[in-house]
Amino acid sequence: MAWNRTESNTIQPSASIERLVKEKNFTGAQSTVRRIVAKLRGHPQEAFVPLAFAPGDAMQIDWGEAVIYLAGERTKVQMFCARLAYSCAPFAVCFRRQNTEAFLEGLIQALNFFGGVVRRVLFDNARVTVKEGAGKNAIPQESYAALAAHYCFQTDFCNAASGNEKGLVENLVGWTRRNLLVPVPRVASLAELNQRLRDGCESYIAAHQVAGKPHPVAHLLQEERQALLPLPGRPYDVRRTEVCRISLQATVRFQGNAYSVPVQYAGQEAALKAGAEREYDARQEKTRQRRLKRAHFPLHKTLEEFDLARLQHIQPEFVKQLAGCTYIDRHENLVLMGNPGTGKTHLMTALGIKACLLGYKVQFANAATLASELKEARDGDQLRRLEKGIAANDLLLIDELSYARFNQEESELLFKVISERSERASTIITTNLVFSKWTEMFASDTLVAALVDRLTYRSHVLNMNGESYRLSSGQNHQNRSRMAQ
Repeated sequence: MAWNRTESNTIQPSASIERLVKEKNFTGAQSTVRRIVAKLRGHPQEAFVPLAFAPGDAMQIDWGEAVIYLAGERTKVQMFCARLAYSCAPFAVCFRRQNTEAFLEGLIQALNFFGGVVRRVLFDNARVTVKEGAGKNAIPQESYAALAAHYCFQTDFCNAASGNEKGLVENLVGWTRRNLLVPVPRVASLAELNQRLRDGCESYIAAHQVAGKPHPVAHLLQEERQALLPLPGRPYDVRRTEVCRISLQATVRFQGNAYSVPVQYAGQEAALKAGAEREYDARQEKTRQRRLKRAHFPLHKTLEEFDLARLQHIQPEFVKQLAGCTYIDRHENLVLMGNPGTGKTHLMTALGIKACLLGYKVQFANAATLASELKEARDGDQLRRLEKGIAANDLLLIDELSYARFNQEESELLFKVISERSERASTIITTNLVFSKWTEMFASDTLVAALVDRLTYRSHVLNMNGESYRLSSGQNHQNRSRMAQ
């Protein structure tokens, strides 16, 4: 008998069994029929033809997601990835949102990074670029079509569920996560993160050779750049422009937020331009400034201003590791110990500012002043409130635990503040005295032993002894004055 087939010429086991029973009095099992049908159908495998590209022909782009710590907050970011199809040179940049402005800005940055314009850009059918349709029938958004016309490249949208059509950039998304975002980065801003991604891409280009390619990526990229179209003389403005009316309170609303404008424009219409990250960067900068102000640093000192070469007993690389603030995550302490003038306060302040910029809560306090404030708070029945505020800080900086002598009450108050932070939060202390001489400052030897025990558990004691920076600077100034005379 002939096997039953549908209009699409496909064998249907259920219909075949009905005909077998009716026409041939078939008494066998249904599984037997299914097995024979499966054998007749066969198992055709989907075949793929390797894609080949000429230099400057195409660039593949895609989006991915990653998790970072941005200014201390766990944040999901959107990762724009691009890869030249001939040389396999990569590019990646992160944004907070996957919107049209971010897409266009990422595309422009990629073209600038590669130094020219490709003939075609291969992308999927994401709504940031496609108004309707998919694949060959896709209709691009007006802003994307305008950018493509400005840079003179053709847009090729991939077919639905066809990641193989842009496999190079699909692999790049995973490679970027595994190689450039592990361990989870802690950065103060997206600009810092994107610089790290850019450095990683440049390192890949300089050192990598893709399997099956005749030359390293750097060699192929140099060849491909010669085939790229030149960048336009004027970059495309990706900012969204909207006409808004300014309220009588001199504010204008955009995407649910109110922004202040000069009062002379109240009640008027104005053109508002918004980029991909400008709004967020402005808010983050205000947050960082509030955090720095709250820390009460006596002076603004940075690691860039600190001469690491002067450290005789500490490796500069270790200080750079401390700047990453991972010791705060591990609730470790630092004790900067050494003779006067060697930069202990400068280094502690610089590490505190780094922590602030990364989103940690920091408080700076002089040891003698802190003891006095604790005593006054106890006398005013406000001690618990002050202790709670100090304990809320991720990092407490105590400066000059050297010169003052504390009575029994002050010693106990300082001991309580420091000991309660053990294994819960981090503390940095600067001191001129070795631990054995701390008994000169505190009223009880037993208290000193307990304090040192808690402070040095899970801690780093940095030997800051060396030539006094202030003394050498003063001598140099005197020498310059004599020469001038």
